[in-house]
Amino acid sequence: MHSQLKNLLAGQSLFLVGGGKMGMALLDGWLAAGLAPSQFLVQDPKPSEALKNSGVTLNPDAQSLAAHAPDITILAIKPQFIEAVLPELSLPDGSLVVSLMAGVPLATLASMLGETLACIRTMPNTPAAIGKGMTGLYADAKVTPTQSAAAEALLQAVGQTVWLETEAAIDAVTAISGSGPAYIFHMAEAMAAAGEQLGLPQDMARQLAEQTIVGAAAMLAQTQTSSAELRQNVTSPGGTTEAALEVLMAKDDGLSQLLQRATKAAQTRAVALAQIGTDPKKN
Repeated sequence: MHSQLKNLLAGQSLFLVGGGKMGMALLDGWLAAGLAPSQFLVQDPKPSEALKNSGVTLNPDAQSLAAHAPDITILAIKPQFIEAVLPELSLPDGSLVVSLMAGVPLATLASMLGETLACIRTMPNTPAAIGKGMTGLYADAKVTPTQSAAAEALLQAVGQTVWLETEAAIDAVTAISGSGPAYIFHMAEAMAAAGEQLGLPQDMARQLAEQTIVGAAAMLAQTQTSSAELRQNVTSPGGTTEAALEVLMAKDDGLSQLLQRATKAAQTRAVALAQIGTDPKKN
């Protein structure tokens, strides 16, 4: 996969707009995959020491940006900053823009950056920082097969990818994998709190809860067994796990119904953010 990324992007210039947590996670993954620091221009008003020491070209002026003529621009800024940042960008006609911004439709990107650019909208998640990310991608009609392959390789350098058939599906991806890590982190909190209620010391309850989630996730990742079958393998008839699952799998108020309501709320908010558009006061 790393060799594919190097081959696809050999000789190309990449412009990363935003060097925050997600931007740095991606940049670290790309450099680890073998892309050269000299290929990158990075724009960030307050670059971290790690970014300063990465060897990339920082905060290029208009002349430098024009000279490098980036083949791919990656937008890793918060949506509320687009009115201040995007109109200032002058990008080559036909070049690729990969947006990581939640709630910013392709139509908004086209209106602010120009109709001549090819745009891909993506929704990554924070495990990209450790190379375990999950990203959904949707491309507009101007994106070429070569550009699609390049974008896919860039995001696969920090995890797995799926291509979406409609832009609206981005909102569902946001609800499941984009926001999903927070659900798991909260589950760890809830399990630890439950352990305390059962009489365990706080530190021990936290260790038991967190390592249980880590171990279960590793089993999902390393076996070809479905989550349903793994659950069944742990559940002995008449045992303790079955007793707990009778509560968690209750028909009317179990975990499945709770997650359906939670993810629907996240999807609804994602749709609302897209409708808000570019008004930073409403974000």
